[in-house]
Amino acid sequence: MLKRRASATWKGSLKEGTGSLSAFGGVLDNTPFSFKTRFQSEDGKDGTNPEELLAAAHAGCFTMAVGGSLGRAGFTPDSLETSSVLTMDTDTLTITAVELTIKGRVPGLDADKFQEIAEDAKANCIISRALSADIKMILNASLV
Repeated sequence: MLKRRASATWKGSLKEGTGSLSAFGGVLDNTPFSFKTRFQSEDGKDGTNPEELLAAAHAGCFTMAVGGSLGRAGFTPDSLETSSVLTMDTDTLTITAVELTIKGRVPGLDADKFQEIAEDAKANCIISRALSADIKMILNASLV
């Protein structure tokens, strides 16, 4: 069983408070987030937000899934580049869509086969499945 770890801290009210996110691997190390970075800022210069991180995770997972499928089909990509745009309805606080756009340079591969591999990866990459799955959630809550 593989486990990945991350943590968040928050201080203050929802709209005026601030928080930080850290990940065990070190890429996030007290990275700031706030109401503004989550719901108001479009430029991303003031910090990050959970939805942006989910979009990045999806882009990475999907791209690796495409790369793996290409390898199993006998192809080696020169390059794969994916962008992921996550849309959230701010009235209902619901993720309503994720748009994945992939560009690849794969010698010997035709467009139809690339589309087929990308569709399979979209349906089966770990993050795609997590976004549509019932997740067992364990909560340990305590006041200190």
